Amino acid sequence: MTKLLVRPTALSDIDALLKLQAQVYPTIEPWKRDQLVHQLEIFPEGQLVAVLGGRLVGCASSLVILWDEWAEEHSWKEITAAGTFNTHNPAGFTLYGAEVFVDPRLRGKRLGHALYEGRRKICKQLNLRRIIACGRLPGYHALSQEMSVELYAKKILWGDLADPVLSFQLREGFRYCGIMHDYLPEDHESCGHASLIAWINPDYDPTQPTALQRAAHVSTETTP
Repeated sequence: MTKLLVRPTALSDIDALLKLQAQVYPTIEPWKRDQLVHQLEIFPEGQLVAVLGGRLVGCASSLVILWDEWAEEHSWKEITAAGTFNTHNPAGFTLYGAEVFVDPRLRGKRLGHALYEGRRKICKQLNLRRIIACGRLPGYHALSQEMSVELYAKKILWGDLADPVLSFQLREGFRYCGIMHDYLPEDHESCGHASLIAWINPDYDPTQPTALQRAAHVSTETTP
């Protein structure tokens, strides 16, 4: 059986990544090349791809933030600086999941789990406190005339409904924290909304700085 590999994103992956993103989200404008290049320049440790049989089949992108600055309502465009990740802050304690997608032909093959596990490893290696993300609710549009998005999410928590994204995230150990309204207006399947989710790093050591904070301190000390 071909082994699935999750590894850091490289510049040479960008063409394949853009092509896959267009397949996954045909109605949403994909990233541009310069955005992906900038993400790698800003925070290379936070960008992952999944490769199967030499073919790129998934992606997970993230940045580090000071969560207190963003805990109120925000949009994807605001918190990611329109996909440039210029909001990345090495002083932060939170790994923010900006994007995850997998080849639609390989759903059910645990690609998403592998990418989420890759994110958890990053969180632990950097000694970050948590992962926070805002996930799509692609099943909501079919029921949006019958119930609020808050009730839709509750019914998923209660087990009355299943959603392709939120149900998966709950199985991955994330906690549901509420709804972000108008998070991604062009996401018509989710009616623009997203579920706010969090995973707490069980290995986080509050007595130690994060790896990014430590690196920034060393850089400051060595700067002439």
